[in-house]
Amino acid sequence: MQAFNNLVLEVRKLTVAIGGKMICRELDMMIRPGECWGVLGQNGVGKTTLLRTLAGLHKPQSGMVSWNGVALATHTRRNLAQHLGVLLQNEGGEFWGSVQEYVLLGRFPHRASLFGYNVQDEALAQQALVQMELEGLAQRPYNTLSGGEQQRAAIAQALAQQAQCYLLDEPLQHLDLRHQAQTMQVFNRLKEQGCALMMVLHDTLWAQRCCDHVLMQFADGHVLHGTAQELLTRAHLEALYQCPLRELSVEGERWFVAGV
Repeated sequence: MQAFNNLVLEVRKLTVAIGGKMICRELDMMIRPGECWGVLGQNGVGKTTLLRTLAGLHKPQSGMVSWNGVALATHTRRNLAQHLGVLLQNEGGEFWGSVQEYVLLGRFPHRASLFGYNVQDEALAQQALVQMELEGLAQRPYNTLSGGEQQRAAIAQALAQQAQCYLLDEPLQHLDLRHQAQTMQVFNRLKEQGCALMMVLHDTLWAQRCCDHVLMQFADGHVLHGTAQELLTRAHLEALYQCPLRELSVEGERWFVAGV
């Protein structure tokens, strides 16, 4: 995969609200190639709504989100889907096909024929299955998978999409410890290849290990964003989560745990 040096997801003066709740005010930021952003905040502050807005799935009150210098609203949905990969928490509905067929849906924005997928599409889907350790389950009905296996299949579908920017809402939900580590290794490789990533996380350790930038959402709509090094401190995290924390050092890594 090539580096995408000029492809930037840019936010200008973005104000977002939902159901009368303020999510962010006048937010300015850029997500550049090769960057990994962690989104942190308490339950219910609007992390999902913010990600949906950045993906063009929720209309902001004001401001603009642009991809490659062009407002999201100007792009066709097909064109946008060729560049932005979105992993949502709850897709809704049922899928009755196989795991392989489910992952192949990630190729739909790139499909060149109305009559199905080509050899390259199938190869990229197979590659994604291998990356998420699902190749042995490729012919299983998708709806027979466990919650963790379905989550890995959803990530594989996003990988098959071959996007340049990924917006990932709680990608580690339902995953056991080994598959959390394996998934973050996959995301690190995407970053090294020049992709941009933004992901909602609840474990600050993964944010420290894998994210170079952090966005913190507060309940009043206030947002802090900057480098992980400057924001992932006990003081900032206690203010964010509104609870006392203990800071531990284990083999050179900092761990933050609730002090209650």
